[in-house]
Amino acid sequence: MSNSSYPEISQNLSFAKIEEQILQFWEKNRVFAHSVSSRTDNREFVSYDGPPFANGLPHYGHLLTGFIKDTVARYQTMLGKKVERRFGWDCHGLPAEMYTEKTLKISGKEAIKNFGIDKFNAECKKSVLLFSSEWEYYVTRQGRWVDFHNDYKTMDLSFMESVIWAFRELYKKGLIYESVKVVPYSWACQTPLSNFETRLDNAYREKKSKSVTVAFELEDDLFGDGKTSYLLAWTTTPWTLPSNMMLGISEHVVYTRVEKDGKYYISSQSSNKEVGGIIVPSELLVGKRYKPLFKFFAHEKENGAFVIQYADFVTDEDGTGIVHIAPGFGEEDFELAKKHGITVVCPVDDRARFTSEVPQFAGKHVFETNEDIILILKEKKRLIKIEEYMHSYPHCWRTDTPLIYRVVPSWYLSVSKIKERMLELNESINWIPSHLKESLVGKWLENAKDWAISRNRFWGTPVPIWKSTDPAYPRVDVYGSITEIERDFGVKITDLHRPFIDTLTRKNPDDPTGKSFMVRVESVLDCWFESGSMPFAQAHYPFENKEWFEKNFPSDFITEYVAQTRGWFYTLMVLSVALFDSVPFKNCLAHGVILDKDGKKLSKRLNNYKDPKELFDEYGADALRFLMLSSSVMNGGTLLIDKGGEIIKDVVRLILKPLYSAYNFFATYANYHSIRLLNEVNDSANLLDRYIFSEYRAFSQKMKNAMNGYHIQSACKNVLSFIDTLNNWYIRRSRERFVAGEQQAFEVLHFVLSEILKIIAPLLPMNAEKIWMALHNDETTSVHLEKYPEVNVLPEDEEIIQTMQLTREICNTAFSIRNKNAVRIRQPLRHLEVIGKVSSAFIENTELLSILKDEANVKCITFKESDPQVRQSLKLNFHVLGKRYPKEVKHMINELKSGHWKSMLSGEVYLGDRLLKNDEYEISAASENSNTGQVASFCLAVKLDLKLDEELMAEGRFRDLVRMIQQARKSAGLTIKEKVTIKVYAPAEYLDTLEKLQSLLVTSTYANQIIANRSNNFSDCSFIEEISQEIKIGIMREDGACGYS
Repeated sequence: MSNSSYPEISQNLSFAKIEEQILQFWEKNRVFAHSVSSRTDNREFVSYDGPPFANGLPHYGHLLTGFIKDTVARYQTMLGKKVERRFGWDCHGLPAEMYTEKTLKISGKEAIKNFGIDKFNAECKKSVLLFSSEWEYYVTRQGRWVDFHNDYKTMDLSFMESVIWAFRELYKKGLIYESVKVVPYSWACQTPLSNFETRLDNAYREKKSKSVTVAFELEDDLFGDGKTSYLLAWTTTPWTLPSNMMLGISEHVVYTRVEKDGKYYISSQSSNKEVGGIIVPSELLVGKRYKPLFKFFAHEKENGAFVIQYADFVTDEDGTGIVHIAPGFGEEDFELAKKHGITVVCPVDDRARFTSEVPQFAGKHVFETNEDIILILKEKKRLIKIEEYMHSYPHCWRTDTPLIYRVVPSWYLSVSKIKERMLELNESINWIPSHLKESLVGKWLENAKDWAISRNRFWGTPVPIWKSTDPAYPRVDVYGSITEIERDFGVKITDLHRPFIDTLTRKNPDDPTGKSFMVRVESVLDCWFESGSMPFAQAHYPFENKEWFEKNFPSDFITEYVAQTRGWFYTLMVLSVALFDSVPFKNCLAHGVILDKDGKKLSKRLNNYKDPKELFDEYGADALRFLMLSSSVMNGGTLLIDKGGEIIKDVVRLILKPLYSAYNFFATYANYHSIRLLNEVNDSANLLDRYIFSEYRAFSQKMKNAMNGYHIQSACKNVLSFIDTLNNWYIRRSRERFVAGEQQAFEVLHFVLSEILKIIAPLLPMNAEKIWMALHNDETTSVHLEKYPEVNVLPEDEEIIQTMQLTREICNTAFSIRNKNAVRIRQPLRHLEVIGKVSSAFIENTELLSILKDEANVKCITFKESDPQVRQSLKLNFHVLGKRYPKEVKHMINELKSGHWKSMLSGEVYLGDRLLKNDEYEISAASENSNTGQVASFCLAVKLDLKLDEELMAEGRFRDLVRMIQQARKSAGLTIKEKVTIKVYAPAEYLDTLEKLQSLLVTSTYANQIIANRSNNFSDCSFIEEISQEIKIGIMREDGACGYS
């Protein structure tokens, strides 16, 4: 580099302002676009962006997902791959319709029809992109690169055409069928839901309900003694009792009867608390008739209703071992009724109100009739027991209203036919965390049910089926393209939405009378079907981009919240396997959830979180990004974040400030010495240089492994560790070399900083960019256009890493002893003794021992293998060892008792010939003296001589003075080039030391002169730093300025 001037970055920097500058630079210079166009089409990396609904503002969960997507995309770009990031919008379905109903102050399908489907859908279209500009702001402000100009929308004609193509393909494969089934039903939305929608996050809520035990009277004299017998059935849904058609029992349950008031009551033995109950064989009960509780459907007796039947789902774990069967309101009830040819009655309308079939409750919501029904049962003396209880109950994911299960006609995708293939292909997906493959995902796929894909709604892709109006001339037409529809109906298609698509009718070609017509079924497709179609529909496949899609499918990566294993991930899997016999993605990271500091969901109602904008302004988006990416939320866990975002301060303290500090250190001394870099780093003989190269090489390898495996949390931990090593060891221990202007030190630090910035650019994109520009003194260059560093650019030296690690841990142990004995680190001591086996290479390395002495601040270091006052012991973790080696634990105990264990310089510990793992043991050093401590990862102890003499204390005072003066210079905003006069007021012993070592103190603190101010007079000083009541530092400048920068 020819220019040796490096801009210093203010210590009082605003991360938010830095980020705003970088965002402007990216936009002005089209850096994102260049990062895509500069990569070859032959090396594409495809990541699917799950389309959000834009009728609400983004929350922390959206930001987390965005941070992950952006981090992975930036990393892959730096590997040389082309990564297009096309943004998408979910437009159809219940979110849009519910928002529009609320806005228009209408409710229900009839109200929508009266308002006009065309006008209603027009309002839906307006609403879906209501907050698109806000979304663009948040996404851009978080430092995420996406293409908003080439976005896709699920309501686009091209997208919808691909969706109907998929439907027709599935139909041709025999995977689509129409059926009547009992499904989860949202009466608030007046539409069925798919089974997985009841398993989405927060679909279950606590609900207070009443369960009742009801007596059903048998028609026959069961025991031949003239006494009436009753079967006791338990239910948690009293409102379904008017629709009872059967009773279910189990051949595996033991039933007993008890007599009360001359009547027999029969229930499971486990539920019968009375002593002396007589066993009733289930064979005696099955096939027997009973009297209906209500008369509404009594006529169904002629069709086989009101008979006791075996049901394999009946147990005696809950209730009475006898189940009331209402086929219109229970999945298993429905199947049982179908098996026995019983009529399925459903006297409940689309809004969950009883119909005229049940005149007593007609027009009433089913949940409102529970109390009425209980009262009637009580009057009829059929109510045996009533209990109140709280239970987890499915709710509508859009309206938060409790669902009912109700029989409705629907179109289904036969997932059961492809279930085994999905399980088989799932084995090839790299799930992060890995346990998802077998647990959450595997178990869900094993129990996958056929998917109800049609909705009785208005705003969505239409089910592309036209049926004959005359069953005498049946015909079904399924369309998979706009061309086909235009051909058969003779109109130009510019919109596939209702109500236009509903107006397309034609004569039935199979009807010779010419009287019947082909009319479209009214349903629209589940919006999840559209989400699952996203990989091909965004490309308008197969009508366009056929080669591109087939080359780049499945995608390389996808990420969303872990609940999407039963949502978007699942629908992608179903459609990809059904259509292409392929997985939809190769790698999937399912992250966890962000909660408040008390573990509660973030909620506007609870007012327990800040608008992300406020956190961006206070801490910057990069800090929030790193916090999220470094937390357990990346492995499916939770991240607890306080409302004020105090937790983000740790990121600022542990990584952002150290990064800027490292750069500013380099810039300060490089400018001071007018350093001109030669870019020669590989031939350094300096021990610390060779060490930081070795650490960097290991770090870069760990980072590449972590990022390639999508273990981003591990990558963040590696960054934190390396930044700490760079700042708190390499730079600090090399300080004198930089002060002296040693060229090689600058070459090494510049190289390492440059490489670090490339590595962390995906994790801290805006701050890495800022420092990169400063480090290269070029505000037109971008780190994101650089190549990710190669691991093998530097030699590998594991031994130097282990040796330096031992050095650092000896120092840390010495610091711990000092702390325990209230001896400050700046106070020199005479002697440090290392006790234990240390290699001769370590002991004879004078450069290393010099570092150790200086860091530990001691005059002399000695080594010896043992000390009678220090007893080192090995403690085994038998809880761990017992699980791993159950047959060998006894032998291990004997080895331990015999003292057959040893530790190596590397920190490895052997018990006999067995190398122990880190979680299998602990080593401790026991001593009665407080001046002794255990080296954490090595089988060594450290002993410090804590005795002080006047010479040592004077040197300690000198070091204190240097630190205090440097702190005052920093507070005053002085640079090292600014020579000033310093006045010091302090206790006499400090001032005596100052006068004795004045010239050395002046050199060490970049001062012109240092004066012992015994009078405490600072009237001629432009800046005063009060260290304590006894110590003050004054700064005098020729220009009289205070010194603030």
